Amino acid sequence: MKDILIIGGGGMVGQKLAHHLGNHGLNGDRDIAVTLFDMGFPSDSAPGKQVTGNVTQAGTMTRLVAGKPDVIFHLASVVSGEAEQDYAKGWAVNMTPMWELLEAQRALHEASGGDYVPRLVFTSSIAVFGGPYPDKIDDEFLSAPQTSYGAQKATCELMLHDASRKGFVDGVSIRLPTICVRPGKPNAAASGFFSGIIREPLNGQEAVLPVDDTVRHWHASPRSAVGFLTHAAGLDTALLGGRRGLNMPGFSCTVAEQIEALRRAAGNDAVALIKRQPDPAIIRIVSLWPRDFTPTRALALGFAAEKDFDEIVRVYIEDELGG
Repeated sequence: MKDILIIGGGGMVGQKLAHHLGNHGLNGDRDIAVTLFDMGFPSDSAPGKQVTGNVTQAGTMTRLVAGKPDVIFHLASVVSGEAEQDYAKGWAVNMTPMWELLEAQRALHEASGGDYVPRLVFTSSIAVFGGPYPDKIDDEFLSAPQTSYGAQKATCELMLHDASRKGFVDGVSIRLPTICVRPGKPNAAASGFFSGIIREPLNGQEAVLPVDDTVRHWHASPRSAVGFLTHAAGLDTALLGGRRGLNMPGFSCTVAEQIEALRRAAGNDAVALIKRQPDPAIIRIVSLWPRDFTPTRALALGFAAEKDFDEIVRVYIEDELGG
């Protein structure tokens, strides 16, 4: 039996991943046992053993991996807006637990005589990049973040790369696009409005647009995020050539193009629910983010995402609104 640990298993992506594993197994392997770790879980939580706690508490990561899981998905983090507003909390949640996790893995690896090497999939972010940007970011572009969140993710990427080089873990960092359309309530992510301007109108509610509709960004659906994670868990990492960070596929569009996709899906009444309220703080953060990619390596390795924003809207309608 393959043991799978999802750190951050109570969150949106963690829950969708756990539901997928419960329904389909991991890349066809149904002989699995799933453990979910988070500060809390929804009442209709996905199947799996639930463990509650906080990644910032010393010893938490060490205890979580003591049973030697075969696959670890590390999804837990403070989101971008909160990490920028609360510098200390961002580093305490987004970086320090990764160090403890890798140190625990090193100790287990050494105690096993080098036999124990789990797959560790880390959800990084396109925020690891900073401008000035080319029209499209390719796989050779420099990682030079300009936000605290991006710096924290980049630091974890480097730690995971080095631990993998040493053989303590077999790691993959997947740099997620902004995941859209996110179900549920808004969170503190600076990127949250990208989902809000679609989700709220489709549910008959007003949405706030804090940036100009000329803003361009890189998106993929929650369904694609689950696909990225499961594919990374089964990837032949020898194909990475020692470069453990991958830019995930997605679709680049402007906010105006998002709104037109909403109009095609739900009509003018839905679009009328979007209210423009500029927010200088969000405008500044979003202006530092990349806008478009050519993820050649990830596509060649079999990762896939939506081809247009209409498809992203359709995924939300199918998965969250019953089609």
